[in-house]
Amino acid sequence: MRHSRETTRAGLWAGVWCLAVVAALALPATAQSPDLVLRGGLVVDPESGTHAIRDVAIKEGRIVAVAEALPAGPTELDVTGLVVAPGFVDLHTHSPTALGQYHQVMNGVTTALELEAGAYPLDGFAEGVRDKAAIHYGASVGYGSIRIEAKLGVRQAHLLAGSPRPVSVRGLWTVLRSLLQSPTEAFTELATPSERSQMRRMLHRGLDEGGLGIGVPLDYFSEAVDRAELKMVFEVAADRGVPLFIHVRRGINGDPAGLREAIGLAAETGASIHVCHISHNAMRNTSLFLGEIREARAAGVDVTTEVLPYNAGSALISSAVFGRDWRTIFGIDYGDVEWAATGERFTEAMWKTYREQYPEGQVIHHYVDEAWTRTALAEPGVMVVSDLLPMVDTAHKVAPHNGAFPKVLGRYVREAGLLGLDEALAKMTLLPARRLEEAFPAFARKGRIRAGADADLVVFDPARILDQATYRDPFQPAVGIVHVLVAGEAVVRDGQRMDEVFPGQLLLGK
Repeated sequence: MRHSRETTRAGLWAGVWCLAVVAALALPATAQSPDLVLRGGLVVDPESGTHAIRDVAIKEGRIVAVAEALPAGPTELDVTGLVVAPGFVDLHTHSPTALGQYHQVMNGVTTALELEAGAYPLDGFAEGVRDKAAIHYGASVGYGSIRIEAKLGVRQAHLLAGSPRPVSVRGLWTVLRSLLQSPTEAFTELATPSERSQMRRMLHRGLDEGGLGIGVPLDYFSEAVDRAELKMVFEVAADRGVPLFIHVRRGINGDPAGLREAIGLAAETGASIHVCHISHNAMRNTSLFLGEIREARAAGVDVTTEVLPYNAGSALISSAVFGRDWRTIFGIDYGDVEWAATGERFTEAMWKTYREQYPEGQVIHHYVDEAWTRTALAEPGVMVVSDLLPMVDTAHKVAPHNGAFPKVLGRYVREAGLLGLDEALAKMTLLPARRLEEAFPAFARKGRIRAGADADLVVFDPARILDQATYRDPFQPAVGIVHVLVAGEAVVRDGQRMDEVFPGQLLLGK
């Protein structure tokens, strides 16, 4: 094969350029004059296996060096005796509010994602924290919101927050009617072929707008969604190469049919799926569910799961899940449910009255056995999430899930020895980032402590870290969280939230 003189010259210049790049990369990271150095902490990086005393240098929102005895920087934090870990990545939270972000960052979360319920359209999500976000945030494309709009002509970008808006004449009537009673067609009626086609287009549009996968809270639409409709959603996820986050249909306590349906469709369509809050779906058959997920993965299905480290659920009393025989499904009775605002336990008469008169009220239903939670936490590959419900103001209590990550580190790592520190941190940082990074490469910079990674970090005292929030008082920050950095900026310093520091960004998949 002949080469022209120009080709040879181009090759020589390419070689010179490559050598220059290599030489630049070989320069010590400290030559980049870091903005901040964390000095002398126990760096735990789940990706590399680093578990050693190291300094961490940060510049312009990224980590630029991790090494022993780095040169001094213009600003330093002495973190001797503390753990320096990647910031917690929460795949399952429903509280994109200022108050929700405050309590999540005070518990070490640096990235909070609404992936189960999602949002549609994305520009209607987290309006209250736009341009004033303490932490990073984002959402999947909300299939539930899409179905409500397709069936009712009502737009509610975030199912668990905000008010519905009409997008059609029918939608206007639905909104007016909802002042008297909750609309039910979206939760009970099968979709027509035309509506399925509309929903398919909307799913694609939401992904084009930057949705981080597709969120499918299927259990709440169980009566309405047939296999053809669900398969359509899986097909979109597979076609677009994005993960699908699913709350599987929940049958009577321990029924695996919902899990098998989701895994079967994933195998058939090639979709990647993430099963939400495994112990809250599997209940007494948590070990069986985990075993079937292991078997599916061994057979080539891309399926992962998560655990919420609390032994209760929380939802609106008007939720469709309570329109079924919920006492049989959950294996509980009225006295196992409390009114979140007061902690008062229900009787049958009180339940009927409150469900009719206070449909927007939150209830907490205690139905998960501690042994199921421990089984899920100990399972390799299972991620930790909060499932934090919307925190609007302190007058409206929600379940205390904001303490999920410190709870695992304090109660299950330090006190119970159920997990090692490195394994627990991987479940909160690296594994969630990996779940997203194949479809959304920006997440390859999260969940790690290495040069080039985002400087989203949590610094905590391993001897003190512990959740403090309770069902009676959910607005108590954890103890032992010393510093939290988001994009290299200290949003929590010496245990205090820094005023008017808002480095958080909306994370989009486009």
